[in-house]
Amino acid sequence: MSSLKALLWDVDGTLADTERDGHRVAFNQAFSKAGLEWHWDVALYGKLLKVTGGKERIRYYLDQFNPDWPRPEDLEGFIAGLHKQKSQIYVDLMAQGDIPLRPGVMRLIREAAASGIRLAIVTTTTPANVDALLDQYFGAEGKVIFEVIAAGDVVPNKKPAPDIYQWALEQLDLPATACVALEDSHNGLRSALGAGVKTVLITLNEYTAHEDFSGASLVVDQLGEPNTPCHLIKGEVAQLQCVDVDLLKQLHGVF
Repeated sequence: MSSLKALLWDVDGTLADTERDGHRVAFNQAFSKAGLEWHWDVALYGKLLKVTGGKERIRYYLDQFNPDWPRPEDLEGFIAGLHKQKSQIYVDLMAQGDIPLRPGVMRLIREAAASGIRLAIVTTTTPANVDALLDQYFGAEGKVIFEVIAAGDVVPNKKPAPDIYQWALEQLDLPATACVALEDSHNGLRSALGAGVKTVLITLNEYTAHEDFSGASLVVDQLGEPNTPCHLIKGEVAQLQCVDVDLLKQLHGVF
């Protein structure tokens, strides 16, 4: 087993709780701007999250929840345009500071960077969405801290396919066994494991708490802060206050 060289971060639901109050809101505003009488409430959006990728999610919605809606001749172009509008709205929401990082995220990122562990983003969200989050919370330093950003359509198949992780590992020039992935969903877990990343830490959120995380190294409710400790959901750890670099090295040495 090689030593821990890099942390691979999912974005939506992992770095920040972006889904319910970010992406969902942006989708609904985009629908309204397009004159569509579509509304994705919290419960419906939870069902749509079974599918990764915004454009893919719109198509899934039409196929499964709105099959009678008359399709335009160029459906792919229509969906792409709608998603582009949604992405711009999301970027604006992020710039307003309405979507905070999850507890412990900044602490762990700073700790990992200070200890020489490399950092990468591995997500199905668009590069513009990633840029908005990094700009908001890290400024110009964001592109330095995260040396690889694997996002959007750089690969044809979204999570749970392993493609996005494989692409990130190629850019890092690291074996999967040298990395730990941080995810929040079943699809993300399957993607990481499929790429050969054996150590996967899951931080739950309200949309993913019910999912199957068989194969995860550790499942917690959050990464934790000294004054707001995390809670262990699944895994074997003697004492757990916060997820830190030492704990990730310990997990990595086991799996």
